[in-house]
Amino acid sequence: MIVDQLILDKAASKKKFSEDQKSERPIRSIAKAVSWRVIGTLDTLIVSYLLTNEVAIAASIASIDFVTKMFLYFFHERLWNKINWGK
Repeated sequence: MIVDQLILDKAASKKKFSEDQKSERPIRSIAKAVSWRVIGTLDTLIVSYLLTNEVAIAASIASIDFVTKMFLYFFHERLWNKINWGK
């Protein structure tokens, strides 16, 4: 049943974004990635500081975490946007 939907919806996915109201624009995925990473980075910063008791180390960990996970989240969102299951 799910496979049938994926196959049948694949032909419909060739539409332009303006014709397909089920998908998101990439800019929305970017905004969601940035806002989520701000929250996640604050969490990482606090936990890193509590574990290391060093602001510089905690900030370094949080900075790397922010950049790498933002890119991962963006591509994760775009991949899920292509899957019609549950829409």
